[in-house]
Amino acid sequence: MENAKAAHINELVRVSEGTASKRDAIITASWRRCVADHKLDPTVRREAYILPHERLSLHRDAMDEFLRMARFGLEALYRQVAGMGYALLLTDSNGITVDFIGDRASDDDLRRTGLYLGADWNEGRAGTCAVGTCIATGEALTVHQTDHFDATHIPLTCTAAPVFHSGGGLAAVLDISALHSPEPKISQYLALQLVKAYTHKIENANLYNNFRREWVVKLSASQEFAEVDPDFVIALDGGGRIIGFNHRACRLLAGEGEGREQLIGRSFSDLFDCQVDDLVRFVRSLPTDQRTLRLRRSGTPLFAQAMPPPAIAVPRPRKGNEGNLPKPLQAMCGGDPALKAVLTRAAKLVNTRMSLLIHGETGTGKEHLAKALHQSSVRAAKPFVAVNCAALPEALIESELFGHEPGSFTGAASRGKKGLILEADGGTLFLDEIGDMPLSSQTRLLRVLAEREVTPVGRTRAVSVDVRVIAATHRDLVELIKAGTFRDDLYFRLNGAVFTVPPLRQRGDLDWLIDRLLAERTERDGIAYAIAAPALAALRAHGWPGNVRELVNALDYACAVCTDGLIELMDIPDPVQRSGVFEAWPTGAPTAAPDSDDPAVRLREVLRRLHWNVSAAARDMGVDRSTVHRQMRRFGIVPPHRLD
Repeated sequence: MENAKAAHINELVRVSEGTASKRDAIITASWRRCVADHKLDPTVRREAYILPHERLSLHRDAMDEFLRMARFGLEALYRQVAGMGYALLLTDSNGITVDFIGDRASDDDLRRTGLYLGADWNEGRAGTCAVGTCIATGEALTVHQTDHFDATHIPLTCTAAPVFHSGGGLAAVLDISALHSPEPKISQYLALQLVKAYTHKIENANLYNNFRREWVVKLSASQEFAEVDPDFVIALDGGGRIIGFNHRACRLLAGEGEGREQLIGRSFSDLFDCQVDDLVRFVRSLPTDQRTLRLRRSGTPLFAQAMPPPAIAVPRPRKGNEGNLPKPLQAMCGGDPALKAVLTRAAKLVNTRMSLLIHGETGTGKEHLAKALHQSSVRAAKPFVAVNCAALPEALIESELFGHEPGSFTGAASRGKKGLILEADGGTLFLDEIGDMPLSSQTRLLRVLAEREVTPVGRTRAVSVDVRVIAATHRDLVELIKAGTFRDDLYFRLNGAVFTVPPLRQRGDLDWLIDRLLAERTERDGIAYAIAAPALAALRAHGWPGNVRELVNALDYACAVCTDGLIELMDIPDPVQRSGVFEAWPTGAPTAAPDSDDPAVRLREVLRRLHWNVSAAARDMGVDRSTVHRQMRRFGIVPPHRLD
């Protein structure tokens, strides 16, 4: 192997110095570019560079919507090559791997060689490689074994094709690579055709998504494929001007003398023998053979299908309008702006397949949000299966999640077990406290998310599963990744969208929540519960470190001990009482003038005037309750009822 690498380096040096080469011209040009432009030393072997997760997040966030759409193309392509040793990479236009699917059995080798999430395959860093050279040339290609510039990459075979956005510029690169392959380069011909085909599909899907409210014209030289898999796709505005196109359409019209820069804004009728008012002739109601048009300059005939914009534009939901929220989500909020913003955003994603991640302190209602999302979706009639990842014994977590065959291990049930993931088939799987899942189980869960298949313990054949995964945690997963206890690739699988449920102390709908919880207990117990003013003041002033769960417990206790349904101050649990406000507290301190320049004096006066009600003081001062508590600690202000 070392002799082969030495021979490879010698060839690189000769070619870079101008010696003729039998390599493909695109490879030879790249080798010379690596030495002359990128100043790479062919004798230096470079380790794969994986971006830190913070920098990777920036690259992923910059193309978030495109990534969600392209993911379905990656999964479909991987199903075509699963079991053949290939890994799929999707990089951005800078060569940074922003999505990845590979065989987890080869996980360490894939990461070491850079066939992994976050790897940088720019030609300036990695030398001649499929992704970097594709970016440099804009062409699909295979870089096979010794085609690579860096001798470290000689064992690899890599095939990549560019994905262009609807304005003609480079959006991403799709790469299919293997750690080992047959020696002849022709062995990768099918891989090249597959990558080209799927980049075309991704481009078309992206264009349809971007211009779903505009005219879209599909064109093909084949009558049979004009509708289902068109070669050329063009988006038009209401005036018949071109506003988007796929790459094949760009190349077609470039052959007609139109460059990419000149296409945007051109009239469709300037390029085709069709006026914008005639597009209705090309809708699907007519037979395909009657829907033909020609390029004006060359006369080339094409079969066409026109997709008109929606007849009635559906207005976007207005921010803050509760009526647009599904009822299960409406029921979670009494008007708090922060929580309402979370629910409004979540409502837009209830019927997508993407995984969701819910952050929040313990007791804030993360599982309630997950249930509300499930109940608001088309999966509502299917199971909602909640799994507390922190409560499952590590030795049994895989059999509990994935199921097991009869007698597959000591202590296994004689009839086997279906497993919680399969129990959730068709519905929603809620993974609570995902940050506490063992690393070994994280690897198998990652495979489920990537391939939508489950292999029960003791079984060799995978079972297809259709689940929507919602995960929740009160822990900082980024810090867990840094500590090596949580997989970064699993994190990026789970965080298709991230929601943070605000803690109760920061919510402005406490009174609504108290009323709602008391109404539920009234219906349950048949007792008309009411709450006295001092008790309500105590509830308002409490910091609620246990959040909604603590409030529920406090009200359950109060309802149990109160007399005739009236909750008095003495019915409130003692820890809540001691942080509450019972009455206007007398103090020996003199009353300060309202216009005092001393912030401590002003704060004390506001608290005294409002009977030491921290929530009321915060509203009066236009700040958050946590700010008032922080200032009280800073100035040493202690409520009178705590002085004892």
